[in-house]
Amino acid sequence: MSDIAPEIQNKIDSWLTDDFDQTTKAKIKELQKEDPDGLKEAFYKNLEFGTGGMRGVMGVGTNRINKYTLGKNTQGLSNYLKETFKEEQIKIAIAYDCRNNSKELAQVVADVFSANDIVAYIFSDLRPTPELSFAVKELNCHCGIVLTASHNPPEYNGYKVYWQDGGQLVPPEDHEIIERIENMDYSEINFEAKPELIQSIDDKIDEAFIKASLKNGSFSDLKEHRSKTKIVFTPLHGTSVTIIPDVLDGAGYKNVFMVEEQMKPNGNFPTVKSPNPEEPEALKMAMELAEETGADIVIGTDPDCDRLGIAVRDNNHKLLLLNGNQTMLVMTDFLLKNYIENKSVKGNEFIASTVVSTPMMEVLAKAYKVECKLGLTGFKWIAKMIKDFPEQQFIGGGEESFGYMVGDFVRDKDAVTATLLACEIVTWAKANNTSFYDMLIDLYVKHGLYKENLVSLVKKGISGAEEITQIMKDLRENPMTEINGEKVVRIDDYKTSKSMRLATGDTEDIDIPKSNVLIYHTEQGSRIAARPSGTEPKIKFYISVNLPLDNASEYEKVNKELDYKIQGIIQEMGV
Repeated sequence: MSDIAPEIQNKIDSWLTDDFDQTTKAKIKELQKEDPDGLKEAFYKNLEFGTGGMRGVMGVGTNRINKYTLGKNTQGLSNYLKETFKEEQIKIAIAYDCRNNSKELAQVVADVFSANDIVAYIFSDLRPTPELSFAVKELNCHCGIVLTASHNPPEYNGYKVYWQDGGQLVPPEDHEIIERIENMDYSEINFEAKPELIQSIDDKIDEAFIKASLKNGSFSDLKEHRSKTKIVFTPLHGTSVTIIPDVLDGAGYKNVFMVEEQMKPNGNFPTVKSPNPEEPEALKMAMELAEETGADIVIGTDPDCDRLGIAVRDNNHKLLLLNGNQTMLVMTDFLLKNYIENKSVKGNEFIASTVVSTPMMEVLAKAYKVECKLGLTGFKWIAKMIKDFPEQQFIGGGEESFGYMVGDFVRDKDAVTATLLACEIVTWAKANNTSFYDMLIDLYVKHGLYKENLVSLVKKGISGAEEITQIMKDLRENPMTEINGEKVVRIDDYKTSKSMRLATGDTEDIDIPKSNVLIYHTEQGSRIAARPSGTEPKIKFYISVNLPLDNASEYEKVNKELDYKIQGIIQEMGV
């Protein structure tokens, strides 16, 4: 134990006092004997809120998800709510996903809220994250909590906080709440629940959410065509099984084939290496079922049902897995077309995306003469746009990491409504003698072929965090002036909120909240972004390249050229 710094040892000792239960203390003593390095990892820092809230490995310690770290967050949040809404009966909504311990941890959260005289509405079983966002608004709650770690490995769990508008916490509330949490001690947590203040919410919210999803994600003129569309769906052992089948059935889709082995919620995700629809392996069983059934589209959602991955048929009738940028582009184009055709355009419409997603979203917006607002990674920033610009109409938007939001009835990425929208696009395309794939290629012909790639470097533990810090430092202090033969012309540093032109050294302010993101722009329009993950021990590099595409027949050729460009960038950067 001699290598544990005094400040870390003091935290460990404090967890061996009577403020903590016997099970927790016994586990700490076990780690002291058998795994001192693991004990150090568990206490060397406090879990922090990132782009998706607080997320971490479950276990004892300040750097772990457990009843005390969640209890402290909830107590600090309760204190803030009571200060902010002094004369009101405060109400919160709580949901949880399929992860191990989620139900028990959600109950702890409800207990602490109720102990602080706050009404806690809680789902009696697992529900999708977007339904929690919807419930906050539907029930006029002051905030909401969802227990989830999205697509992280089984040992993870997490805690997302939503505000009155249904969006995740953003400044200034997030910093003020974090300050309350950091300035309190674990001994201040009130675990003495008041059961009369804890109420179940189930059918009423389910029905309202399904109705809203159908309203926003379906199109009435497709009614007679839906029976011809074959869909394969998998929840990847997650929460979407509670809602998506009902939404598809309510829309009139009857040829829906389920991946039965993955329909039962299970926090161990036994049939996949990772329950992440961004990973092709996660949809392997769904793809096999699609070949057996001749399905037109494959859809898989992550454990908390805010992301979706899809596969569609190409012109050779082969299933093709799309990335998040491609899905986002086709969905946004479809929504814009329908919006313009069926509604009176007022000129105040906007779509939204993130600074690390495809630049083609801005090109698409320009073509439709609508605004494209860009924010940092995380849908909380898109929700903030909707709140900050109430005079404007949000149509839809997404990010490269397989998330999409249709309209503003939910203020977070919503795989439920996005699933329905994807099926509607396939159905519309079949009825009009085209395909989802052809619609994508047509966009490339009109606006240029944009191709993206994401490289993630996993750097675990204390040494990994230090290595990530050094990588970002080097990129700032020793900036590249040329990448793969392309001259770097501009560097956007979101940490300093400055955009610098390399040729002149001139800078412009970036009107986006500060974040540890760095983006290089080349003379040929290539873009390389570096961003440490806020929720995982990773540093991510987002690469975007583009070339004009004169006609659809040139797609394969130009696509390969862009592949070469991407590989050249990866090799030169050593990532």
